[in-house]
Amino acid sequence: MKNIIFCMFCVFTFSLQAQNSRKITISIQNAPLQEVLFRIGEEAELEIFFLPEWLPQTSFSANYSNTHVRQIMEELLDNTALNYYLLEDRIILTRNNVLYDDLPEQFFGMSAEDTAGIINEVNEKDHLPVFSDWEKSSSPSNVESVNIGKANPATGTNRFFLSGTVVSAVDGKPISNLALTVQGSDQGTATNENGFYSIQLPAGENYIKTQSFGYEETVKRVVIYNDGTLNFRLREDYEQLNEVLLESGLDENVSQAVSGAEEVDVEEIKNIPLVLGERDILKVSATLPGISTAGEGAAGFNVRGGRADQNLILLDNAVIYNPAHFFGIFSALNPFTTGTANIYKGHIPAQYGGRLSSVFDLRTKKASTSDFAGEGSIGPVTGNLTLEAPIIKEKAGLMVGVRSTYSDWILKSLDEESLKDNEASFYDVTAKYNHKIGENTDLDVSGYYSKDKFNITSDSLYSYNNRLFSVELGHRFNDRHRGGVILTNSNYQFDIDYTGEFSNDFRSGYQINETGAKIHMRYRLNKKNSLQYGLASKLYLIEPGSIKPTGSESAITALSIPQEKGIEAGIFVADEFQVNEKLLINAGFRFSMFAALGKGEERIYQGGAPKRESSVVEINHYGQNEVMKTYGGPEVRVSARYLLQEDLSVKASYNSVYQYIHTLSTNTTVSPTDTYKLSDGTIKPQKANQYSLGLFKNFLDNTYELSLDGYYKTSDNIVDYKVGASLFLNPTIETEVLQGKGRSYGVEFLVKKTKGKLNGWLGYSYSKSLIQLKGDFREETVNNGEYFPSNFDKPHDFSVVANYKLTRRFSFSGNFVYQTGRPITYPVGKYNYNNSEYVMYSNRNEFRIPDYYRLDLSLNIEGNHRIDKLAHSFWSISVYNVLGRNNPYSVFFVTKDNEVKAYQSSIFSIPVPTITYNFKF
Repeated sequence: MKNIIFCMFCVFTFSLQAQNSRKITISIQNAPLQEVLFRIGEEAELEIFFLPEWLPQTSFSANYSNTHVRQIMEELLDNTALNYYLLEDRIILTRNNVLYDDLPEQFFGMSAEDTAGIINEVNEKDHLPVFSDWEKSSSPSNVESVNIGKANPATGTNRFFLSGTVVSAVDGKPISNLALTVQGSDQGTATNENGFYSIQLPAGENYIKTQSFGYEETVKRVVIYNDGTLNFRLREDYEQLNEVLLESGLDENVSQAVSGAEEVDVEEIKNIPLVLGERDILKVSATLPGISTAGEGAAGFNVRGGRADQNLILLDNAVIYNPAHFFGIFSALNPFTTGTANIYKGHIPAQYGGRLSSVFDLRTKKASTSDFAGEGSIGPVTGNLTLEAPIIKEKAGLMVGVRSTYSDWILKSLDEESLKDNEASFYDVTAKYNHKIGENTDLDVSGYYSKDKFNITSDSLYSYNNRLFSVELGHRFNDRHRGGVILTNSNYQFDIDYTGEFSNDFRSGYQINETGAKIHMRYRLNKKNSLQYGLASKLYLIEPGSIKPTGSESAITALSIPQEKGIEAGIFVADEFQVNEKLLINAGFRFSMFAALGKGEERIYQGGAPKRESSVVEINHYGQNEVMKTYGGPEVRVSARYLLQEDLSVKASYNSVYQYIHTLSTNTTVSPTDTYKLSDGTIKPQKANQYSLGLFKNFLDNTYELSLDGYYKTSDNIVDYKVGASLFLNPTIETEVLQGKGRSYGVEFLVKKTKGKLNGWLGYSYSKSLIQLKGDFREETVNNGEYFPSNFDKPHDFSVVANYKLTRRFSFSGNFVYQTGRPITYPVGKYNYNNSEYVMYSNRNEFRIPDYYRLDLSLNIEGNHRIDKLAHSFWSISVYNVLGRNNPYSVFFVTKDNEVKAYQSSIFSIPVPTITYNFKF
């Protein structure tokens, strides 16, 4: 028997050598592959076996002279998913797979000698072995199979990258935070805000499962032999919708390396009762620990003890300088046009720069490219309508959202004469055009404009507006490398029109303009390293303020403060490196630079004397675009996660940041008339270092998420002001500015329930925010140079947001908020000097206004969930400040009848009921 097998082997080997040496001459001119294969078979006297549907619909042209058949087949099939196998006088084509002449060593976990022994033994028994794993496919009959690439023994790797996008089958919009898992393994990933994913798979057969709230679950059988692309189009699944107020993604709170990051679910904030029924992304953010406001209806946010100007608020990568309507009562960001809202309050990724405390990264939704759609709301004082329409089917779409108030019409309709002449109105417009240019390139163009007008006295009309424009061109170079170029422009300005009774009419205004460019690249180096790198630059143009007389009889003297100009730039690189299964590190480095540019003047003050106009010893003059002063330095961004258990991790981070632009305001809260000042020769850039350490835990199949996060932050060159400082229209503003040290620390606790009839979150933070102003002279020193509480120091901050779903259509929601009263400076006595009476004040921020607390409740009624309805509706009946708490917005003092009396002002001191109707089609 062994001799017979040896003879057969010799004959088979000889036949293989014969066919390997078979050469033919053939000329091919623009012929389909099927015809080419037939001609090769005729010339080489070979039978070729294949299925016609496997063949690509392309034509071939080539000339071969006395060329091996193997070489011709390899060149023909090089860019296809087909392989071939030569067997005596036959060629067998296979799709994706490779047929081998022998099995590799260790295939059965044995040596080559042992394997040969088994084969010989089987041959002697005159039958072939049966391997149960090969007997039949375990693929369910209803699972779609997808083939990626073809097997190639020469690749030298057995793992490949699969990437693509996941979009809605209804409107073509990307689906973010969708989980993709590999069945039978612990592998998985999630889509980003653009619906993009990337995952590394072993060669051969894999089953990919998609999971997301509100979308159908799918399973696809993927046979992969090369890096490739697989896109998903998913249908909505209304049967699986759950009320989830805040969602961070699949286990991201535990598994991700970035510490102190939150994502607000823009869709689900509709259940949270807010003032006058307005959905407000930023107000919802303030219920999270570590983020607070200075008071009721206040604009601006204080994050981890930072000033309001230390927050970078981005809309499609462009800066919004004042994201508030009507002094902060309403947000200037339209929730119907906003797609994602990510907040970084701990570890700030290296791609962001220019602010010390946080980044609010908001992105508008992509417009539908398949169907006309819309969403809107009607409330007591505002109306909102957003429309989406495909411009090029499945490629391009346009979205336009308009929101406006009709409070002007309400005021003019009242019988109260004192209110008829008042104005209080605003509107904002958001537009986005998205275009898919080919398979790998996307273009997004966004625009935004907002306008506010109001008068709080009969003689002054205030107005302010935001304008921004953003263009982003994204390209996927291959499955591992993608990136984009971003161009932005932002503009903020305010105007004051004053009409008086004493020939002193004037118009005054301020403007800041910022133009930016950014290149941001992402590269997946290998299974363990994911790189981000790029560079960014922005040009600032500031008109610090002007005043002009209006009318020929006005006695006002015109004044204009010279323009400020500066350029800021940064280069960054970051690597998310998986050391092992437990340790994940996100390490980034950014080097930032700033230059103050002319045309301008720099005043040099006498050494050993306080900065006053009288102590100016020299004035340096700089020409147009001449460099006046430069600053810069390295910024380190490191965050690490270590898994103690599968659902328990510890995270630590360190951040260092520079900020080159400052807000000038003597108000405790953000005001529309705040101005901005660039760093120069006398006002230095602010710097901060933040350390954090926290524990993150999930319970009961991710139903509950818990985090306990502590931080400590030190700051240098924090901007504050002298007592009685005059800031607006001051040509020597540096004489009023003080710069000192800051120190803040705290502990944040958050528990969220994301599933079930009752969901929501409870947050608590204990924090301290302190500042030290210690100069060489008494007028530059506050509170004897000791640390004292900042204006926004609120040690205790407690919030509860809850939603209880009675049925699929009816739910109750409620908020409860408690905060320590903010610091204030009180008058503590009076004294006489030169026959005049003066008030003596306490140390700065020595006292506090009363504590703040508020309860809000709402009933939410959804229309039925039939898919074929013309529109889906949602009613919200809410009561803001149910307890009627007279929370103080501010406390001020008035001298009356030789007595100093304290008064308290409030914004909403009574319960405010609201009915809001929302619709979507």
